[in-house]
Amino acid sequence: PHGYTTVPGHLEQLLAGLTELNHPGMPEYTLCEYDPLLDSSNLFPEDWLKIAADIASNYDEFDGFVILHGTDTMAYTASALAFMLEGLGKPVILTGSQIPLGELRSDGRANLITALLLAADYALPEVCLYFGGVLLRGCRAVKVDAEGFEAFSSPNYPPLGEVGADIEINWQLVREKPHTNTHLVVRPLETPYVGALRLFPGITAQVLENILRPPLKGLVLEVYGVGNAPDRDIELLQVLSEAADRGVAIVASTQCLRGTVHLCDYSTGTAIAQAGVISGRDMTSEAILTKLFYLFSRGYQSSEVKNLMTQDLRGELTPETV
Repeated sequence: PHGYTTVPGHLEQLLAGLTELNHPGMPEYTLCEYDPLLDSSNLFPEDWLKIAADIASNYDEFDGFVILHGTDTMAYTASALAFMLEGLGKPVILTGSQIPLGELRSDGRANLITALLLAADYALPEVCLYFGGVLLRGCRAVKVDAEGFEAFSSPNYPPLGEVGADIEINWQLVREKPHTNTHLVVRPLETPYVGALRLFPGITAQVLENILRPPLKGLVLEVYGVGNAPDRDIELLQVLSEAADRGVAIVASTQCLRGTVHLCDYSTGTAIAQAGVISGRDMTSEAILTKLFYLFSRGYQSSEVKNLMTQDLRGELTPETV
């Protein structure tokens, strides 16, 4: 009566009724259901760690892993796992559906079947997100449609694969598999003293100051266009400068769906760069946020975090060309 909610055991019943999973071309699988079973809107960083730890503890027993996940925070989980699973050499595929699997017109069947095939038969050493016929790098994915079946996109990086009559992988875009003696290491995320704020016309310095108060360590600042903010507000610039000086990593992300942050293209961007804001380049806001979680959890000092935010660690950003 209050809308869709999680029901333990329901998925197992649905899978038992999917005759496609018994096709000889389908891989064998083991289903692990979490307790408590959460709507993705209720996921916290400790839930990402639980997923990562389960992958690590079962890493040698399986060819790949499929994570069935609600769409609302799937891009956050995909980005977080990309950073947490260090040395990953097997596919981890997140997928789900816009219409629940038990409904007549659910898109979940096709997404699930393809994700299982990708995890079992393709040597993809990455965290990926498969949805609506496209395979995306997890830390490049964003949800772009609340209702359509093509719900996810990778605005600043081409799909790793496209699925139609055939499964076509763009292997030249896939990251190289780690060296054979590289072991999977899970990097946990600690208390996330990280936030996000979207600029808007009329935002006050007081609002920004309240967000930037200790113990905040990092902030995703969603700015206009290629990296612009109101440089006529001297007090706001001072708030940014004071926070940056005391070690807060303030990373600019564009509010636009596509494009790269270039802070010095306009004077309004140069002003916040001089105040200590660093460019998130073409990273998604989800990737910036989870990367900040990851770097501060590794124990890096603020100066190191600011430096590493501009470096490509998991394919999350396009390096600058000289």
